Amino acid sequence: MTDVFALVRGSAPLVVSAPHVGIYIPPELGAAMTPEAVTVPDTDWHIDRLYAFALGLGASMIVATHSRFVVDLNRDPGGRALYPGASNTELCPLGTFASGPVYRTGGEPDPAAVERRVDRYWRPYHEALAAELERVRQAHGVAVLWDAHSIVSRAPRFFEGVLPDFNLGTADGASCDAGLATRVEGILRGAPSFTTVHNGRFKGGYITRRYGRPAERVHALQLEMAQSAYMTEGPPFAWNATKAAAVQPVLERCLDACLDWARRAQ
Repeated sequence: MTDVFALVRGSAPLVVSAPHVGIYIPPELGAAMTPEAVTVPDTDWHIDRLYAFALGLGASMIVATHSRFVVDLNRDPGGRALYPGASNTELCPLGTFASGPVYRTGGEPDPAAVERRVDRYWRPYHEALAAELERVRQAHGVAVLWDAHSIVSRAPRFFEGVLPDFNLGTADGASCDAGLATRVEGILRGAPSFTTVHNGRFKGGYITRRYGRPAERVHALQLEMAQSAYMTEGPPFAWNATKAAAVQPVLERCLDACLDWARRAQ
């Protein structure tokens, strides 16, 4: 463990990544941020708790400790937009999902400060994730990466209307085996009372696109969940035990399917 991430190594051919669950902002950075930003409203709240069962399946899990407002671990370090032509948040976000400013006037990081954050916070997470995927691939002949995310169900900055509960992303099919994606999509679509889309508004971020290399036997899927499916979306961003109890069995079936597929692919 470092102060940037927590990593638990498992025995199975599956790695679960939670890059947006962290809430810590170093005081020297928070001093330049707005009162709204330091409440870290755009966190993937409780994702580590929602997926805690994965450790019992033998999966490895890497969890960020710092807020995405420090640096976004799911963005290209060169600053390239994930979705050209659409609204995108930056490597070091300048605006919240609600379109409020992250920084007080004049407090925005300059390019040198952004690069320092990449070196201090972004790079260690990715070095650890890459190393763990390689360890798993070497041990099992194949590795599956599940990148776990959540977002408010209504975010006009990014999409119209209400987001489906489950948003599966496989980089338009480039990041994982088609058969694996089909199995997972089938489980999600078969879950009663939930809605699902595959490669809709959220097709997978930098992590899915960077590490999903089927030809090299590393397969990556991103699941962006609507937070209304398992928690209260506004402050205090509370865990909803009843809703979560309905969601977790669906997620467990998905990860079981990933493990079954990976073991058959060895």
